Amino acid sequence: MTRAASSLSGDEVAALMDELSDISFDQPEESEEAKARQARDIAPYALGQRKDRPVAHLTHLERMNEKIARLLRDVIEPIAQTRTKIDAIPLETRRFDEWQAKQPDYISLSLFRVRPVKGMMMIALEPAFITNMVDAFYGGTGNGLAHKTCEFTPSEQRLQKRLVSAITEVLTKSWQDAYPLDFAFSTHETDVAFANMVRPDEPVVVQSFTIKPGMSKSTRIEILYPLSVLQPIEDQIAMRVQAGADGDDKEWKNKLLGALDNVSLPVRSVLARPEMTVAQLLALKPGDVIPITLSQTVPLLVGNRRFAEGTIGEQEGRAAMMIENLNKGLLK
Repeated sequence: MTRAASSLSGDEVAALMDELSDISFDQPEESEEAKARQARDIAPYALGQRKDRPVAHLTHLERMNEKIARLLRDVIEPIAQTRTKIDAIPLETRRFDEWQAKQPDYISLSLFRVRPVKGMMMIALEPAFITNMVDAFYGGTGNGLAHKTCEFTPSEQRLQKRLVSAITEVLTKSWQDAYPLDFAFSTHETDVAFANMVRPDEPVVVQSFTIKPGMSKSTRIEILYPLSVLQPIEDQIAMRVQAGADGDDKEWKNKLLGALDNVSLPVRSVLARPEMTVAQLLALKPGDVIPITLSQTVPLLVGNRRFAEGTIGEQEGRAAMMIENLNKGLLK
């Protein structure tokens, strides 16, 4: 059998090079317009400074919505003097400056400090709603204004304070069972630019309720919390729910205490601690006697801690130690 050649002949190499020379590996250059469009589509990104990251669901606050809506009905109906429909709107999370940009030039904004956490809460009311509620309270239809751009009258100011105070009482009652919060009034603004609740780029949670008293125009009450305030609260509530209603899993605690009761610890007593030089140790031989001095009390050591003190004696023909002083606090 003959063996096939492992290399190409000169004619075969020339033919192969001719074929390869006809193939172009150059890509067509992009047009200037395509390059400009691509440059516009590239957005700068500051690592760690973007606020549009996805956020966790605020489960507890979402569950509170319906309860707050029912309690708000008891606040609005005596003023509107008619049956009022109040619906809770799903929570929204957005940047504070985005929320500000969508607000009218004139609006009622009441800011509160939230304790014991560090942060602010804000209640936003439409001025026309306050004016119409004053009209309804004094026997009118409560369906007059759609928008209001002028300053509040003294009657409107009093009603605005009454409404905001009642809303904060509703919020305090709603938070009471899960995580008690206290809302201390800080200031009232009518220009959204002066409502310095958080930094403009910080995310806020908007809790909204639509209100329709009788045949009047519907309006909206918005309650704003900084997201940074709500997330730690939600985490603590979730931890308590997992641990038990009162935050203390008694079954787990009893099992842990039972396991600790069976832990073995090294217990010893030291009668004396004589000191000797290296030369004396090297010179020791069987039969030598080392003099020691016994103290009146000797320690009972658990690990390396002094747990008790006592005296050495005898019981039923065996050496024994009688405890005189205890220090159980060392084991806690």
